Amino acid sequence: MDQVQRFQLSYGDCDALGIAYFAIYYPWMERAYSSWLHARGLRSAELAAQLGTGTVGVRSAATYLAPVRVFDELACEVVQDRVGTTSYSLGFEFTRDDELVVHGRMTFACHDPEGAKAPVPPRLRELIAQLRPGRTGPDEG
Repeated sequence: MDQVQRFQLSYGDCDALGIAYFAIYYPWMERAYSSWLHARGLRSAELAAQLGTGTVGVRSAATYLAPVRVFDELACEVVQDRVGTTSYSLGFEFTRDDELVVHGRMTFACHDPEGAKAPVPPRLRELIAQLRPGRTGPDEG
C-alpha cells in the first residue's frame, strides 16, 4: 500500500445538505497516517518498542478549499510537511480528481520511555524524506 487512501463519501459523512461534515477528515488523516506507517513495517502504537521513541499527536488542522458532497470520490495522500528536532508534521492532501479540496496537517512530538522530549528517530526521518513535498496550504504560505 502506498501513501494514498481512496474512498467515496456516503450520507453518514455529510450534513443535512449533503456536504461533507468538517470533522470527518480527521479520522481519515489518522487512517492514512497509520496505514502509511504500517506499509513500512511500523505501528503507531508500537513506535516506542520498535524505534525506542514514541510519538504523541499535539496538533491538527484542516483547511477546506472546496465543498465535497455525498458520493464524491476522494484520495488522501500523505505528504512531507516539516521535520524538526523533536517533532514532525505531515500533510494530508485530499483531492477530487486533480482538485485539492482539503489540506490537513498533523503534528507529532517525540518522547522517550519516561515521557521526556526525544529526537525524531532516524528511521522516521528517512521515511518522511521519501514522501512527496506537500503544497503549501493557503493559510501557511
